[in-house]
Amino acid sequence: MAEPGRAHAKEYFPELLLPVSLSSRGIFQVLGLMKMDVVNYTIQSLQPQLQEHSIQYERAKFQELLNKQPSLLDHTTKWLTRAAADLSTPPPSCPDTPDSSSVVCPSPSEAANSPEPLSPKMVLSQGFLNLLLWDPEDEEFPETLLMDRAQLQELEAQLHQLTILASVLLVASSFSGSVLFGSPQFVDKLKRITKALMEEFKSRPEEEAMLTVSEQVSQEIHRSLGNLGLAALSSDNTASLIGELQNITRKENCVHSVIDQRIHLFLKCCLVLGVQRSLLDLPGGLTLIEAELAELGQKFVNLTHHNQQVFGPYYTEILKTLIPPAQALETELGSL
Repeated sequence: MAEPGRAHAKEYFPELLLPVSLSSRGIFQVLGLMKMDVVNYTIQSLQPQLQEHSIQYERAKFQELLNKQPSLLDHTTKWLTRAAADLSTPPPSCPDTPDSSSVVCPSPSEAANSPEPLSPKMVLSQGFLNLLLWDPEDEEFPETLLMDRAQLQELEAQLHQLTILASVLLVASSFSGSVLFGSPQFVDKLKRITKALMEEFKSRPEEEAMLTVSEQVSQEIHRSLGNLGLAALSSDNTASLIGELQNITRKENCVHSVIDQRIHLFLKCCLVLGVQRSLLDLPGGLTLIEAELAELGQKFVNLTHHNQQVFGPYYTEILKTLIPPAQALETELGSL
């Protein structure tokens, strides 16, 4: 039960190498280490049972409510119906704006040109993605996800910030060239500056805060070009850079739109393939935020996985009514 790092006798019993007069104090230190190892081992060994108990408890409580309110799954049914409809709608033909509802894995960097055959896994994945675009004024939130709504809103906010961060980096790289963006130190510094300034979104209008972001990014590019002895941006290019950065928060902005759709595309592949496999083929424009995407993707997968374990039987029954038998490639959600 000892942790690998302390399994060696010299680490558990260092006093064997010391005078006898010092060993009594060491005994208590060793006992403290052993106690922590026992606690950690016990927690790890009980985790599967505790998780299974949590799943069964949540499902039983929901079933009790459902017995009293037969209409308790109405919003959940509408949510999955909309997801199935999204997958059945032909995507736009423009290759620069991939539609997350038409993703073909295992190639997250490309969108499909035609809808995939419906399957429970794909419908449910699309449904989870739609939650990250949920209208706050829409009160028909799925009943099975009410307990997760606060976490989903946090993920939505994180996704929004990553969209802006990736957009800033993409625009900045188009003006400053490969020399600066070939330096990990420069990219990391630009990311730190942008992340710090985006904290102002909480207290100021985004477009107003982006003015500060654009000015700071422009200054950092000028400073770095000068340090490397490279030609500075012309006044026209500087004005264009600042102007494009200021407009990034607008949803109709081309860069913002493409990056947002590609992050959704990545998240959908995370649900289908897992985070690590999805990171192997990131859509264009996202490689500079790989670490941040991995964190976001893992949080999203963990949340949706637990939800599926609790409410999977209910989803299965609903999806049977939405997917024609000829199209259903799967009949259970156990493989999700």
